[in-house]
Amino acid sequence: MLYRSAGQGARMNKLFNELRRRNVFRVAGVYGVVGWLLAQVAATLENAVSLPAWFDGMVVSLLLLGFPVAMIFAWAFEMTPEGVKRTAAVPEGESIAAKTGKTLDYVIIGGLALVAVMIVADRMMPDGAASLAGATRSGDAIAEAHAASIAVLPFADMSATRDQEYFSDGIAEEILNVLVRVEGLNVASRTSSFQFKGREIGIPEIARQLNVRHVLEGSVRKAGDTLRITAQLIDTSNDRHLWSQTFDRPLTAENIFEIQDEIAQAIVHALGQSIDALAVAKPQRAAPTANLSAYDLYLQARANYQQRLNFEASDALLAEALERDANFADAWALRAANMSLFKEYVATDESYQAIGDLVEAYAGRALELNPDNARAIAARANFRMTSAWNLALKHDLGEIIVDLKRAIALDPRDSSAMNWLGMLYALVGENDNAVEIFAACTESDPLFGPCAENYYDVLFAQGHYDEAWARYQEVLDEGIVVGGWANFSLLAHFNEKTAFMQATNHPAWLNGWRRHEELYEAFKHPGGDHSELIADINEFLRSHPHAPNSYSILLIPIGDFDQNPYPNSLWGADYAAYRRSPQFKSFVRESGILAYWREHGFPAQCKPVGPQSADHADFKCE
Repeated sequence: MLYRSAGQGARMNKLFNELRRRNVFRVAGVYGVVGWLLAQVAATLENAVSLPAWFDGMVVSLLLLGFPVAMIFAWAFEMTPEGVKRTAAVPEGESIAAKTGKTLDYVIIGGLALVAVMIVADRMMPDGAASLAGATRSGDAIAEAHAASIAVLPFADMSATRDQEYFSDGIAEEILNVLVRVEGLNVASRTSSFQFKGREIGIPEIARQLNVRHVLEGSVRKAGDTLRITAQLIDTSNDRHLWSQTFDRPLTAENIFEIQDEIAQAIVHALGQSIDALAVAKPQRAAPTANLSAYDLYLQARANYQQRLNFEASDALLAEALERDANFADAWALRAANMSLFKEYVATDESYQAIGDLVEAYAGRALELNPDNARAIAARANFRMTSAWNLALKHDLGEIIVDLKRAIALDPRDSSAMNWLGMLYALVGENDNAVEIFAACTESDPLFGPCAENYYDVLFAQGHYDEAWARYQEVLDEGIVVGGWANFSLLAHFNEKTAFMQATNHPAWLNGWRRHEELYEAFKHPGGDHSELIADINEFLRSHPHAPNSYSILLIPIGDFDQNPYPNSLWGADYAAYRRSPQFKSFVRESGILAYWREHGFPAQCKPVGPQSADHADFKCE
């Protein structure tokens, strides 16, 4: 046994010496260092020039396949000053590697040590430190986002007739609504996530724009009495699928809500494997209705409401849903919210009083069934605010602020409630509060158009012109949907004549009217007499019925003070002449603003004048 062991040892030593003589170890070291550098370059190029996600993996695979080839080549051939020769034909010590042996060995050892240090640092260093150290792995920018963050994308409609989009969107939104209740989990808003619907954008880019690490995508197929829902959770920092599953169930309301909860629980469980704060979370919520047809009608109406479309059809859908389930609190709340926007979006002859009675009745019923229904509280508050500033109905503005704050406390991700609160703060002159709430809304829901546009409106009204202009351009560059809305005073201030006239030509404003250049010049010189131009605009609006809009932002800056002002513009420099008018003082009294000031304090730009009593109170605003 000792003799055999000695013989084996001698053979191993001989093999080792031969490998060293043929420079196989040196070639392996050089290959390892150079191969690692090439892999890092491949990962960097993949991100920098938007190469396919498989590019760096393909490079690494080729390098691995090339390693045994390089070793065979090193065994069989040598590099000499005269070129490549077979190893057997090269005298010992004549190869280039042999002549530069020690220097090359030091370089190889140093390179391998550097690779080892980088690998250890990559494993041990926190994400932020790794980024500062210049790490170039694919997905580093996403990995720096909060680990406990997720976006729920609209699910694809896989039904045979492709007419169930409202249903597939609804399923995704309901899953999102379950996840937002999980403490410690940051969920991108519905408005922002659904902006990517139908757009050919990769999952990593969506995650980057929404500043989340995880993305849930899926599909829904309704076929007769069968429902199939497929969902998958992706960690976009490394393009790894953390979880995926397909659910095949009979199509019942009970099964729909069970699947939604199962998906939410599976997501939280998958994330909890690496995020301690989510390890014990148990997402759940009560089913809103047990009636499948009522739920289907509700989803159709909600899809319209989210897009601000088909208000009358949505009301009919909700009425039918409530005939099938009179205790469907969410349907009552949505009907109140839908009705609260009628005067803003629908050309209706119904009075504020008639519509207000319906909003109060629908919201009241929802709150009887669920006193903490945030949508019902916010919808009722919004209608009270709009009817007050349009001088249609009298309401306590302080109570409306309290209601909107309560709605936001119950549902901190309700962008509409945040937008309405910001507008009410602007109306009563609490501009700092308005800026704060709009900033919070755009941070929470960066692609929500109403908050985005109202934010730059308030900034402009406060005199932050450059900031408002920069924000306005960002909104347009980011593709945020603002419809036909434009701040005409902002465009005129920055001498954007062409953009101004293009905006006033939009169908929502004065499309078909003929004097847009004159209107621009009036905005540039507001102190002149523009009464004839004002009369022409008003005549055009009477003869060309439009859906309701706030034409005051077009007319007040050029001298038509008989308009009800738009809240976000009320305190701007372009409204200075209006604030010196008797119409302004009348508006402040009739809208309830003065009563709010007397109870809660005057804003910095206004102050009481003379004795203040219930029957008489005067004020002055800068």
